[in-house]
Amino acid sequence: MVSQAQTIRILSLLMFLGLLSGLSGCSTWMTGGFEDPDVRLIKVNVIKAKLLEQRFVLRFRIDNPNDMSLPVRGLDYVVHLNEVKLAEGESDAWFTVPAHGHHEFDVPVRTNLWRHVRQIVKLLEKPEEPIRYRLVGEVKTGLLFGRSVHMSRNGEIIPGDFIPE
Repeated sequence: MVSQAQTIRILSLLMFLGLLSGLSGCSTWMTGGFEDPDVRLIKVNVIKAKLLEQRFVLRFRIDNPNDMSLPVRGLDYVVHLNEVKLAEGESDAWFTVPAHGHHEFDVPVRTNLWRHVRQIVKLLEKPEEPIRYRLVGEVKTGLLFGRSVHMSRNGEIIPGDFIPE
């Protein structure tokens, strides 16, 4: 007959082995076989635009070039239009990106651009002129031993493409 102490030891050993087997996928993150995922801002939807509050939804896409699935624990970001900070924040959404796959997710954003209204109006005076944007951030990956993947994107948008006639 197995005593209670032996049962506890056996269960502890099984839990420890289960933990170690779950960490085996993380070893490639530590040894250098891990490739950073590609993170892109693919769309900005305006939800509400009032004088003192603007609401947007930023749609991101993460591409996983690795042979194993990639758990994502969140995202910290800053988005600038020219040199005007449009949004800053973090998302605590948890999801898994499949091996050699991608995942799209939305981040709701609230901001007040009132103090920058002159600069933004000036940018919109010529809707055919491109406006530079810059996205900087950090994607938090992994479960137990996480890794932060830095991202930086620059590009241009043409306001006239988003303004209805």
